[in-house]
Amino acid sequence: MIKSVIGLLLPVLLAFPLAAQDDSDVLFTVSGEPVTVGEFRYIYSKTNGKEADFSRASVMEYLDLYERFKLKVARAREMGLDTIVALQNELEGYRQQLADNYLLDQEVTDKLVAELYERKQRDVDFSHILINIASLDPADTLAAYERAMEVKKGLTADNFSSRAAEASDDAYSKDQGGHIGFVNAPLPNGMYHLESALYGANDGQVVGPVRTPAGYHLLLKHGTRPAYGEVEAAHILLRKSDETDDAAQRQRAEAARQALRDGRSFEDVAAEYSEDDKTSKQGGYIGFFAINRYNKTFEEAAFSLTEDDQVSEVVESPVGFHILKRISHRGVQPLEEQAPLLEAAVRQDSRFAEARQALFDRLEREYGTRKVDATYSSFVNALDSTFFQLDTDFGSTDRSAALLRVGDREYTTGEFIDYLEANARLRASLERRFEIEGAIENLFESWKDERVEHYAEARLEEQFPEFKALMREYREGILLFEATKLEVWDRAGEDTIGLQAFFDDHRDQYRFAPRARVLKYTINTAEGTDARAVAAAASSQTSAELVNKFGTDGLRIEEQVYEEATLPEGVSFREGTQSPVDQVDRNTAVFYRVVEMLPARQKELSEARGYVIADYQDQLEREWVKSLREKFEVQRNEAVLAKLIES
Repeated sequence: MIKSVIGLLLPVLLAFPLAAQDDSDVLFTVSGEPVTVGEFRYIYSKTNGKEADFSRASVMEYLDLYERFKLKVARAREMGLDTIVALQNELEGYRQQLADNYLLDQEVTDKLVAELYERKQRDVDFSHILINIASLDPADTLAAYERAMEVKKGLTADNFSSRAAEASDDAYSKDQGGHIGFVNAPLPNGMYHLESALYGANDGQVVGPVRTPAGYHLLLKHGTRPAYGEVEAAHILLRKSDETDDAAQRQRAEAARQALRDGRSFEDVAAEYSEDDKTSKQGGYIGFFAINRYNKTFEEAAFSLTEDDQVSEVVESPVGFHILKRISHRGVQPLEEQAPLLEAAVRQDSRFAEARQALFDRLEREYGTRKVDATYSSFVNALDSTFFQLDTDFGSTDRSAALLRVGDREYTTGEFIDYLEANARLRASLERRFEIEGAIENLFESWKDERVEHYAEARLEEQFPEFKALMREYREGILLFEATKLEVWDRAGEDTIGLQAFFDDHRDQYRFAPRARVLKYTINTAEGTDARAVAAAASSQTSAELVNKFGTDGLRIEEQVYEEATLPEGVSFREGTQSPVDQVDRNTAVFYRVVEMLPARQKELSEARGYVIADYQDQLEREWVKSLREKFEVQRNEAVLAKLIES
């Protein structure tokens, strides 16, 4: 667990961008160790957040704090704390927590979330021509592609509708000239390339063919509009069916609408008229919905309501006759509110897997990733049908042979075998789809991606300045904690002579204000105990006498000491006063009585120990910092500091 002191330096995990200008300039040194403008700007901005105005007063205050921090870190290194194996392991644990998914978040997730959020600002209106692919056979895929290219010849915005009616395999839209209407990102899973083509096209542009799981698409982008967002609505529904007369249902819907005009509440009319069993008893409440969830006529009627509590006229849809009420509307919410939902959406979408694979392919090229073909062939040739068994024995395979090279790192056959054994169930499941050669190739590619990711994670500090800064904070935060613990906190708790001397010198600071000793009487009225009888007897009988009279099951008495400002309600700060009986619930009543006033007095060390230790720690820390300033020289670059303040 990250120690609480690090919280002073890590108020958030998301770093502000490091400013490039003059970041390499040295702002100050501690015993010759430099602290750059970039380091200070980063931690200052991150700690102060919106208050980071780089004013002289603000910068100087934080500069003093950061110098003290660096002095303590210098002392920790002098003590050799950075060489302690337990602390090194602790830091490595923090690094692993940070590194997990850091690369993917920076290079894949964050970019996809930003892209999706930008797209969600606009609804896109489009038409398409779909060319189905008969099967997964490569010949059928090629035939579908060639057919799509043939249809595209001479295809324009003007003739798109007629060509769609002739050529499209989409039975839903071909009768409307291929018109789909407005959509908003994200499109259904597997449609990322179609989504990208639409949002990237110009109005009136024909694009494609675009491959999706449905086939090849030719697209015509008609235009865009600001995103409709989501509407919160209720409705009254009179259903159509084979057993009902549409004209009669419309007439009933009009009667319901007239009842609303006459002043009846929407909830009452929904309860009487609506045939939507799921919503009629809840005032017709549907909830929030965006476009393309319900019938288009229904949605257009809902989104055309411009004010909260506005009610539509009767709207006909294939389901029946509706009367809609807008409850509220919300547009696209700020990114910081939407980010968790958008991140979940992109991680569940094929776009994430594609972007992830593209990242690994790029990194493989950058690192010069190479499979050792001779070792790989030898390993594969030695396998037999037992490969797919959960407990297969890889026998006498040379586990030390280099199998994969990523940058300057070699991974051995033994490491690959460890991966195969750890993923035994996956390995066994591949028997249904692959021969041994195909299965091992599939597994090798997955292992290779893991090794590339592992190699990249080891170099995060080189690629991401923010990660490097975070690791510096964790590393120095651990050292700060341990040094402060040894030199201040432990000493304050263990130095009984010093603590007593400090208390004697500051005794007047630790005093009790006037207080009242108060008894709380809790009566169990469910047992038949009369609370008023207890209250009447409390003024003349001791606690022991009361408990003896009313029994331990019926009465509980507790003592507490209060200062005047914290007295229970209904009690005066005067001996003998008693609060009224408060019936807390059906079974419990409570009242309070002041039985003694305690005068102000000085506290003894045992009574103020926690406060004294805290104050003693503060004094020890001040003395420690003073000694560190005498021990380790701090030099400021005043010219660089002045330039930083001016920024």
